[in-house]
Amino acid sequence: VYPKYSAVMSIQDLVVQLQGQAGDNDSDEDSGFAGQPMAARMDSVRQFKMLGQTDAEVLLRSELTKLLENSKELTEQQSLEVRKEFQGLVDLFRRYLKRSGPSIEWAKIEPLCEGTVHRYETLSKPPEDPAAVKVLLDKLVVLKLNGGLGTSMGCTGPKSVISVRSGLTFLDLTVKQIEWLNQQYGCNVPLVLMNSFNTHEDTLKIVRKYQHCGVKIHTFSQSRYPRINKESLLPVATHIDLENTESDWWYPPGHGDVYAAFANCGLLETFINEGKELVFISNVDNLGATVDLRILSSLLNQTGKPSQFVMEVTDKTRADVKGGTLINYQGKLRLLEIAQVPADFVSHQLCRVP
Repeated sequence: VYPKYSAVMSIQDLVVQLQGQAGDNDSDEDSGFAGQPMAARMDSVRQFKMLGQTDAEVLLRSELTKLLENSKELTEQQSLEVRKEFQGLVDLFRRYLKRSGPSIEWAKIEPLCEGTVHRYETLSKPPEDPAAVKVLLDKLVVLKLNGGLGTSMGCTGPKSVISVRSGLTFLDLTVKQIEWLNQQYGCNVPLVLMNSFNTHEDTLKIVRKYQHCGVKIHTFSQSRYPRINKESLLPVATHIDLENTESDWWYPPGHGDVYAAFANCGLLETFINEGKELVFISNVDNLGATVDLRILSSLLNQTGKPSQFVMEVTDKTRADVKGGTLINYQGKLRLLEIAQVPADFVSHQLCRVP
């Protein structure tokens, strides 16, 4: 897995340590390495794994540095952005190396705690005064995840440009929804699109047609990570080409990257300075995910410890196999995805969200 020089050095260091502990005792094969007790043997194995993990992370950092050094055409700003993205990759890689076994142990899953899910009808109603509603909406940012291609729907570009109704696309309808809010209440709710490197350039061209709408549109691209070779655990890319969006060397890391990418692009700091307090996140093709004044009002008028994160959920159906399920796992609220469910328990995953 690792180049010989690093693996050999790590093994030699470990062998020297083991020999020093073992002395001349060669008896009892079951007791450990060269006569060590079983506990000492397990500790040695653990040390060996830790050394291997450290080597792998060091080598990955070294290769990522070489990728940057071999990409002379990058501007200073582009190099800075790539460095931030690479740091995110290293953090994920470190978590991958430390993980052993399944991410979820089925026996440790527990029902949701009382009060975890609030029924919509129990939330306080929003103010009726339009001026008060404007105050609430002026603290909001709407962020749509726009990184997906519409290949499964017969589209070659971003999924957001697929025609949905009366010649209007997903993005058209999203802009119209927010434009209505801004006109109705005289507020300034911005629309932010998180693109991937697959959709970014096309999206920049598309949003030009909305420049006269009553919505300020911002865009940023999620991170761009190099694919890792399964055997060597090193990047397969040999250089960085930001213009080549069809390269198999790179991939967008998914929706979970939204938080880091949103902060890295500078928009998060901009919105905080403008007095924004909440961001509403959903997929661009989810036209049912609209700004709800009752939820917004409840979040901005909380008593006691404020919620840092709120998710809208609904009851599952038999047809909703791919969707996640909320669980209580080791005292924390978790989203259980179908990929985490053992085959024998898939039917259990179709449980009803309270």
